[in-house]
Amino acid sequence: MSVHAMLCERITAAEELMERAEALSRSRKGGVEGGAKLCSRLKAELKFLHRVEAGRVAIKESHLHSTNLTHLRAIVESAESLDEVVGVLHVFGYVDPAGEKQSLVVDVVANGGHTWVKAIGRKAEALHNIWLGRGQYGDKSVIQQAEDFLQASSQQPVQYSSPHIIFAFYNGVSSPMAEQLKEMGISVRGDIVAVNTPLELPERLQLADGESDEEAPGLSQVTHFDRENVVASVAFPTEVKVDVCSRVNLDITTLITYVSALSYGGCHFVFREKVLTEQAVQERKERVLPQLEAFMADKELYACESAVRDFQAILDTLGGPGERERAAQLIGRISVVPDQPSERALRLVTSSKINSRSLTIFGTGDTLKAITMTANSGFVRAATNQGVKFSVFIHQPRALTESKEALATPLPKSCLASGHR
Repeated sequence: MSVHAMLCERITAAEELMERAEALSRSRKGGVEGGAKLCSRLKAELKFLHRVEAGRVAIKESHLHSTNLTHLRAIVESAESLDEVVGVLHVFGYVDPAGEKQSLVVDVVANGGHTWVKAIGRKAEALHNIWLGRGQYGDKSVIQQAEDFLQASSQQPVQYSSPHIIFAFYNGVSSPMAEQLKEMGISVRGDIVAVNTPLELPERLQLADGESDEEAPGLSQVTHFDRENVVASVAFPTEVKVDVCSRVNLDITTLITYVSALSYGGCHFVFREKVLTEQAVQERKERVLPQLEAFMADKELYACESAVRDFQAILDTLGGPGERERAAQLIGRISVVPDQPSERALRLVTSSKINSRSLTIFGTGDTLKAITMTANSGFVRAATNQGVKFSVFIHQPRALTESKEALATPLPKSCLASGHR
């Protein structure tokens, strides 16, 4: 293939990937975090190729073989292969075994954060030689990268479990490397290629001081691959099993939302209070109770004493008879536990968004290793900004409204018939 034909092929590929990356970014409400970064990298690659096409940059054919498109394609295809993609090219911070702060780029974060994917576009031969210590200075082997991923993931639990790691090889991986990755607990996706010649262990293939390549037995043999000899081809699983947390900690906002008259059909009013009218409109557009019930199903329900006590005080002041009856039924399903905030929750600095009650409620959920259900997204963001990330399920808020209905204006029947529930 001529250089010009190869260039045209690369430009077409880049344009196609751009469209797929943009579609990926739009596929999730609010967009996929890092989607703009992925698109930006593709734009940069496309801009470079167009400059070459216009004759403003002179390159050799080998340069076209080494563009970033292979890696970017691997990221896009990985993201398209998994469900609940929440981020691409996401940077995680962690502390290495020496106590030094490091950062790690995860190509795709999927399954709501439970799965990390590293997409690898380099050829199996190159990866294998780097593993054997024959790469360029500074090259880090896939096995070393896997160690970094394991270290970082252990410090970034999702619902109290470390994310599952997948290494996706888009140009193959040698069978010895694949086996070592599996032994480390890393899932491998892609073609696993046999190595034709007997292999020495990597540590035995290191050159001794003063020893040449010719004097080191086996070194001349390790690059012989039979690209047709694929011993296995592993695709992304259609379903990735994740460890689902079975404990739920209920915040006051969730307790109120669950029993609110708004959640039980009392949303067809215009209230005197603007915020209640806005919540009624939200409820008519999207019911919140089915979301709560779906998440709570088959899980152990907990609430700390402070949350239940303050909820009861609010209920006694503002709750209507139906809301109080539903509250009694709900409390009967919950294990009420003593306040026991975790140490990391107590380290948070109080502010307008972080008060002692929220610290106690979220901190108790943390101690229980439970997911805290809440409508208090402000606290969650403020805590995250201080470096404390809680496991949460965030939903829209609903206030107690039953006692307000007498002074509210019912919606006309014509409005209900035109699309309102």
